Amino acid sequence: MAEKIFHYGGQAVMEGVMIRGEKHMVTVVRRSNGETVVDKQPIPRFYAGWMRSVPLLRGIIVLIESLVFGFKTLMYSANVALEEEDEKVGGWLIWVTLALSLVFGVAIFFITPLFITRLFTIDSAILFNLVEGLIRLAIFLIYIRLITFMPDIKRVFAYHGAEHKAVNGFEAGASLEPEAVRKFSKAHIRCGGSFLFAVMVIAIIVFSLVGKQALWLMVLSRILLVPVIAALGYEFIHFGAKHSNNIIMKILLTPGLWLQSMTTREPDDEQLRIGIMALKTAIEADKEAAEPSIPNEQN
Repeated sequence: MAEKIFHYGGQAVMEGVMIRGEKHMVTVVRRSNGETVVDKQPIPRFYAGWMRSVPLLRGIIVLIESLVFGFKTLMYSANVALEEEDEKVGGWLIWVTLALSLVFGVAIFFITPLFITRLFTIDSAILFNLVEGLIRLAIFLIYIRLITFMPDIKRVFAYHGAEHKAVNGFEAGASLEPEAVRKFSKAHIRCGGSFLFAVMVIAIIVFSLVGKQALWLMVLSRILLVPVIAALGYEFIHFGAKHSNNIIMKILLTPGLWLQSMTTREPDDEQLRIGIMALKTAIEADKEAAEPSIPNEQN
C-alpha cells in the first residue's frame, strides 16, 4: 500500500505566514525591528483524528479548524508584529470576535443576497437562486477588491503569495531556498480562495433544492446549510487537487485560480524567506514527532 502523503498548507497573517503541518502548526512573524519570531504549536487531536479522513465530515472539521486556527494565528501575529506584548488580544475576546465575524459573514454573503433578490419578481425557484448566487458572488468580489486597497492587506496578500510559492516548490521537489522557490506560481489549487469560490457556486445548487419557500424558511436554510455547502466545497477542492491534470477539472478549477490573482501578490525576498521558514519549521517539527523517542540510559 502506498504511503499516504500529507499536504502542507496554511495562510498569510500580519507580517508572516502560518503553516499547518501534520502534527504541528507553525507561525513565523517578522517584527518591525526585523526580528523573526517563530511559534510552534501541536495540532489538537480533534483536528487530526479519524474524522479528518471521513468524506463530507472532514470538510466540516477543516472549516472549524480554518476558522479557529486562522483567527488565533492572525491575532497572535498582530500582537507580535505591532509589538504590543503588554496589551495582547486574547482569551474570551478572540472567541467573541470570531463569533461576531461569523455572524457578519453569514449576514453579508448569505442573508443579504437573499433579501436583495426578493426585490425582483422571479417566480422560478431555479432562476431565483441563480440570481441570488450571482449577487452573492458579486458582493464577494467587490469585498475582495475593496480590501486590496488597504496597505496592510496588500502586505498580507504578498505573504499569501510567499506561502503558495513555498508549498508549490516543496510539492515539486525543489530546494526550499528563495532562488529556487521564487519561480513557482503564487496560486495554489488547495487555496482557501478556490474553496470560497467553489462554495459560492455550490450554494446555488444546494439552495435551488430548497426551492422558493417562505422567507423565514429560506433565511433558516441560508444559515443551517452553510456547513453542508462547506463540506461539499472541500470535497470538490480535494478531488480537484488529486485530478488536477484532468482537462475538465482544469476548467472547473480555473475560476478559483483566477480569484487568487486578487488575493495574492508577488512577495519580496524577506516575505519569501518568512514563508519558506514557516514551511521548513513545520516539516522539521513533523519529522521530529515521527521519530521514536530513545530513553535516556543511566550508568
